[in-house]
Amino acid sequence: MRKLYLAAFSALMAGPAAAAPLCDNMGFAGVLASCNRGEPVELELSSGKPLYAGEGPVALQSGAYYEIYITADGTAELAVSGAGFFRAIWMNEIVINDIEIRPMAIDSLEFDAGGTARLSFVAIKPGSYTLSIPGSTGEAQSVTFQIQ
Repeated sequence: MRKLYLAAFSALMAGPAAAAPLCDNMGFAGVLASCNRGEPVELELSSGKPLYAGEGPVALQSGAYYEIYITADGTAELAVSGAGFFRAIWMNEIVINDIEIRPMAIDSLEFDAGGTARLSFVAIKPGSYTLSIPGSTGEAQSVTFQIQ
């Protein structure tokens, strides 16, 4: 019985389920180390403009640290929502006007005026997730994130 337990435990530990950060030697900072940071993602909230200027889904690596900059130009009161995405990441902080917010969870961010919010997080749960402007149906009004 013990051999069976050890074999099952070894198989679990060697499996591909573990997150693979972007670097090997992260030091004291751990997953927040500068070598473990992916490229920042920029989103724009504007009346009549696409939410994301890039093509295709945004690829994120599970275990890596990222930042999303969401900028509203103030042309309309707009929000971005995506509870599934926000539950698949560990949110480090949201920074708005140099005010740092460390939330447990969020569903959406709404901009009543122009400004920028910076979200920093670690991607955790692999899958496909969407952030979108609530009530919109256009493909350009959403962005898909693929956590690998």
